Amino acid sequence: MSKRVKLEDVRSVHCIGIGGVGVSAIARMLARMGKRVTGSDSSRSPITAALVREGIRVHAGHRMSYIEKPDLVVYTKAVPDTNPELVAARRKKIPCLSYAEMLGVVSHEKFTIAVSGAHGKTTTTAMVGKLLRDAKLDPTVIVGGIMVNTRSNFVAGRSKYLIVEACEYKKSFLDIHPSVIIITNIDNDHLDYYKNIKNIERAFRAFVGKLGKDGMVVCDPKAPHLREVIRGTKVKVVDYMKSPKLKDLKVIGDHNIRNAQVAHAVGKLLGISDATVRKSIRSFRGVGRRFEYKGLFRGARFYDDYAHHPTEIRAALRAAREHFGPKRRIWVVFQPHLYSRTKLLMREFATAFDDADHVLLADIYAARERDDGMVHARDLATVMAARTDASYLGDFKKIATELRRSIRPRDVVITMGAGEAYRVFDLLRASR
Repeated sequence: MSKRVKLEDVRSVHCIGIGGVGVSAIARMLARMGKRVTGSDSSRSPITAALVREGIRVHAGHRMSYIEKPDLVVYTKAVPDTNPELVAARRKKIPCLSYAEMLGVVSHEKFTIAVSGAHGKTTTTAMVGKLLRDAKLDPTVIVGGIMVNTRSNFVAGRSKYLIVEACEYKKSFLDIHPSVIIITNIDNDHLDYYKNIKNIERAFRAFVGKLGKDGMVVCDPKAPHLREVIRGTKVKVVDYMKSPKLKDLKVIGDHNIRNAQVAHAVGKLLGISDATVRKSIRSFRGVGRRFEYKGLFRGARFYDDYAHHPTEIRAALRAAREHFGPKRRIWVVFQPHLYSRTKLLMREFATAFDDADHVLLADIYAARERDDGMVHARDLATVMAARTDASYLGDFKKIATELRRSIRPRDVVITMGAGEAYRVFDLLRASR
């Protein structure tokens, strides 16, 4: 369907799930192109408020009446087929594209650098996007997070370059038309869909197969699971591990040093001077919800991090421990994400918090899943307690009460997860 849509023929677009970081970026891009953009989301948020300030009409909730015969409907895959706006659009035979399919339309005419991988792709996309902007290459950048340097998830560019985060969930990245593919790493994530690591490898291999003869893959060819992905490929493979390790970064952790190596490799591929590359990377300030400093409460420093997979949690906490040292107490407020992930990776979660002193667990963030009763956050706390001081409290208000009672000046508190754990800091500030 995406091949039949020509953006030059589109005058109005309605975006379902416009409050998401991906769809909101597409909405901004289309509005900058002069299209009339409307949208809807289940609730209002800082993102929808920002879109309204930019002149985009946003509805709260979902109704058939919001479909006023637009030329195109863009939707997030998080909405079900029963969504009333999606149902109405399809009945009226209005072209409907998922967010990934829309990226396919946008990327078709661009030199697209697609950043994929289980972990680090949001930060790496933002870092590479900043590099091309600093090099005056005027790229369009679409990121699955809010870039600290720009305070947005979208940068409008006028050149041929498109930097985009390419998500592997449900093979969404296969809709993109890449010129360069970055693979930060491959891990056993999204097992509710892929079932096993072999299927994940096959998906990435199919993604690499979309490259033309002049395409390039930037990866660590010696990393786990990458050998199978690039085996037999005829395109150029660039080993980002051969790039220099820049340690004087504004973002902390070995994982961000590797992200910087990726950006350095891309800069070299595009002929950007080494001085420009180093200066750009060293001034990169990160992405919202990636070890983002939130503020002080009773002398304790609060941070928020999106980490929700054991590998991400382990990397974030290792970085925090190295940064703050062995004597600072580190508290983690963790909200598990998805019942399936919690159940399938229970053992991995149990060992991921070794660098924390205390872990307070909230109830599982269901997102797209229904509770089948097979796993509970209390189960995770029980498993974790064998090696970490972990407690299940469930409710954010209870967690805030516990922190108010227990934290001391110079403690470090990290709210962590893909859900709403960040609310704990807001609750504490509101209680002053």
